[in-house]
Amino acid sequence: MYGSDREAYLRLLARQYPTVRAASARIIHLRAVLGLPKGTEHFLSDLHGEHAAFSHMLRNASGVIKGKIRDLYQNVLPAHERDLLCTLIYYPEEKLSLLRRQGAVNAEFYRITLYRLVEVCRLLAGKYTRERVRAALPGDLGGVIEELLTREDGRDKQAYYEELMRAVIETGQGDDLIVALSQTIQYLAVDRLHIIGDIYDRGPRADLILDALMDYHQVDVQWGNHDIAWMGAAALCEACIAQVLVTSVKYGNLDTLEVGYGISLRPLSNLAELYADDPCEGFQARGGGQDAQEDAGRLARMHKAAAVLQFKLEGQLIARRPEYGMDARRLLHRVDPDACTVEVDGTVYPMRSRSFPTVDWRDPYALCPQEREALDRLTAAFAHSEKLQRHVRFLYSAGGLYLRCNGNLLYHGCMPLTPEGEFAAIPLPLEPGEAQPVWQAAFDRADRVARQGYFAREGSAAREAGRDFLWYLSCGPCSPLFGKDRMATFERCFIPDEAAWRETKNPYYARLDDPAFAARVLEAFGLSPERGHIVNGHVPVRLRKGESPVRAGGRLLVIDGGLSRAYQPVTGIAGYTLIFSSHELSLVAHQPFESTVRAITEEQDIHSVQTVVEKMPRRLLVADTDQGDALRARIADLEALLSAYRDGALKEARPDDSP
Repeated sequence: MYGSDREAYLRLLARQYPTVRAASARIIHLRAVLGLPKGTEHFLSDLHGEHAAFSHMLRNASGVIKGKIRDLYQNVLPAHERDLLCTLIYYPEEKLSLLRRQGAVNAEFYRITLYRLVEVCRLLAGKYTRERVRAALPGDLGGVIEELLTREDGRDKQAYYEELMRAVIETGQGDDLIVALSQTIQYLAVDRLHIIGDIYDRGPRADLILDALMDYHQVDVQWGNHDIAWMGAAALCEACIAQVLVTSVKYGNLDTLEVGYGISLRPLSNLAELYADDPCEGFQARGGGQDAQEDAGRLARMHKAAAVLQFKLEGQLIARRPEYGMDARRLLHRVDPDACTVEVDGTVYPMRSRSFPTVDWRDPYALCPQEREALDRLTAAFAHSEKLQRHVRFLYSAGGLYLRCNGNLLYHGCMPLTPEGEFAAIPLPLEPGEAQPVWQAAFDRADRVARQGYFAREGSAAREAGRDFLWYLSCGPCSPLFGKDRMATFERCFIPDEAAWRETKNPYYARLDDPAFAARVLEAFGLSPERGHIVNGHVPVRLRKGESPVRAGGRLLVIDGGLSRAYQPVTGIAGYTLIFSSHELSLVAHQPFESTVRAITEEQDIHSVQTVVEKMPRRLLVADTDQGDALRARIADLEALLSAYRDGALKEARPDDSP
């Protein structure tokens, strides 16, 4: 009756559900789950290493928790008590420690606080199954919290709950229960988190952001151009290693490398001594990082040493990959050291400096012995940084170039286009006679090649091609992560004439307001142009200049609102969170985060303003989501198993049989 593969699958399924009753019970449960409200999704992009602000947004669920407390207690508690409750939920251990020092922690405090936390937790748990809530509960106190959340009315039960609460307090478990409830509230406030790229870049501690994401209950990442550069560095692409060194030193934020990943920059510092007599004009650190303020001269020398190394390594890579079409970006051999000029795209420009102590102008892309030694030591440090390698493996396992999720299309950068609006050819390694893939097929192939750059056998052609392709994705003209014709780093470093700094955006960005184009992209990725949305990051929304994050008639949402401090003067805000709940799609615009210390001591939260983008025609259920599709497929399998039991094709297990 069943094909051999199908029968084998049902036999495997029977090990998990060995009886009619077990299979039936699971079908009942899954069908009930389909009727629950859709979980709330949060979308954030362009974190750029701003770990303190990002951590606060995780803790306050981008303002959702504060909104729930307002809904519960607006007419019951004054604002300062609501703020205290919020801060306890965001930073329970730190706030409890402060309150204890202030003498504010006693039995009455525990009783009132625990009661309120249970109410908030119960409100958020209402849209989940008990099974899902149970999974969110922390270890030893999970049973206590479950009892409190499933509280029933009645005099006997009321006495039971009061005694339970009293016992928690008298046994000294009040603090632990407050912490456990607060963590559960944070967990339940957001069902799934989407990070639309650029965890890394100029901010102080991207590694701490990755630590938080790895601990998060359900998260995915769409790689950004800065992320892919770090992934390439972890894959030991030398050009990517140089690129992340330049970025870190340029912005004076070395803690991600040195403190987070244990990568010593002493080899680079030693190399920079070759520039001891060079003022390194054009290489002063930007961005106000702690290191930039402490030793500007040393960082400028390190910046120049790393930049020259980068230009050499990129020149070598471009030469061995002519298919990238980037020969115009090989500029060292176009320098006239005697005249102190460089030719860029046919124009000769005066240069700031003629000091190139590591360059042999007869072979300008060759590394000098000191560069080779420094790079070898740095490459070994990247290879042996256990934390960096763990973070990059997470980015590969939880991430990709794009994601289709619940009818929406998520990607960081762009769809690379020709000036005519057709999909531009990404320089992918193709089989002989293979047609150039476009749209989703091109993204899928690019994603695969990017994985080969890290996972393919060392020394294989696939590993080498993939490793170089990781660099191309970070800055190539047809990279879906980059979106510009060039990265004019050389020009900015060496040419004072700003006309040479021009970077032209991909034609994609001229079509952001075209609903027909957005529909075309959604259709190309198999999504509904009427119901789907594109969620895009990468380019800051200049709200101060009247730009809107809502584009293409509401089909395309650009959510880079300037979480990075460097972009906040441009955007006028400090980031967006896109929220997709069962009722609506909304954008939350955030004001700058002051500090974690002020958040704890002064109960200062991020001020956020929420705007509804689209109301759902009816409340969305799990049945309307990708999870619903998966559950229906599982139910169909279980129903087939049930039929196999009932028609005698499979035998039920005896009660004493092991599954």
